[in-house]
Amino acid sequence: MTDLVTTPPETTPAAVETLPFSRALNAGLRRAMAEDDHVVLMGEDIGRLGGVFRVTEGLQAEFGERRVLDSPLAESGLVGTAIGLAMAGFRPVVEIQFDGFVFPAFDQITTQLAKLTNRHEGALSMPVVIRIPYGGHIGAVEHHQESPEAYFAHTPGLRVVSPSTPNDAYWMIQDAITSADPVIFLEPKAKYWQKGEVDTTARALPLHASRLVRRGTDVTLVGHGAMVTTLLQAAALAEQEGTSCEVVDLRSLSPVDYGPILDSVRRTGRMVYVQEAQGFASLGSEVAATVMERAFYALEAPVLRVSGFDTPFPPAKLEGVYLPDPDRILEAVDRALAY
Repeated sequence: MTDLVTTPPETTPAAVETLPFSRALNAGLRRAMAEDDHVVLMGEDIGRLGGVFRVTEGLQAEFGERRVLDSPLAESGLVGTAIGLAMAGFRPVVEIQFDGFVFPAFDQITTQLAKLTNRHEGALSMPVVIRIPYGGHIGAVEHHQESPEAYFAHTPGLRVVSPSTPNDAYWMIQDAITSADPVIFLEPKAKYWQKGEVDTTARALPLHASRLVRRGTDVTLVGHGAMVTTLLQAAALAEQEGTSCEVVDLRSLSPVDYGPILDSVRRTGRMVYVQEAQGFASLGSEVAATVMERAFYALEAPVLRVSGFDTPFPPAKLEGVYLPDPDRILEAVDRALAY
């Protein structure tokens, strides 16, 4: 019998709110700003407008224009300014409006922000958070639906995380802000309107911990961001056909917490990794290779991957063909079971 992993009754918190993902992020940012006046928010239209996805709505009115800054449309300058603020003792949180807009700031992120602590032999911290809405599912146009996580996970000096639930969004944004290292904070756009319970009293997991979401016995399904919901949908359909799938949410893309993944694979003997990003030289490639290195003798089949195609993200009408869906995942599950 497959079941969801739930909090034991004796540890269920008293203060639980039901919030959309975007409002959970807003609440997490508000709490971080209230607790530390060195936290400043920066981005295009994040002040009066509250951001394209309204994640920062109301924060400028509450904390003022000196702490919630509307910036020019210049991502390189925005990240460069955040680096300078971090050097001066602030904890800047930068919003990039859409995933495809991060590339004008790519040089600042990968050659400056990621390297400065190492360049100063650890004497200089870089507590900068860069928030990036990413991924598909919203029918947007070019440069507005991309999955650039592999670029940043490949870059030493950066931490990369992606919450998939409102509760994780609330706590992980606060943990990212308190980190002494720069954090790329990837927010799946498909999740912004999803509601879920948020425990405002205690963290469920550390920032860089993977999470077992659903128990199963036959195949381990692993993914991150918006794909976690798709994995759960696939697992529910598989159960109707007599196949029990375990689901692991990666949460942290760099560093990766392999413990829960390897434990799961050693129980099931099979694994499928699912991601929106293209498959070549991707996060799924790295996780698959590592699992096959570290759990080889537990595997009954090769680790399989389901991903977007090795093409630019297509126009909105074709995103349903490009993005992995339960049918593509179940086809991979069947192939894994056939070995």
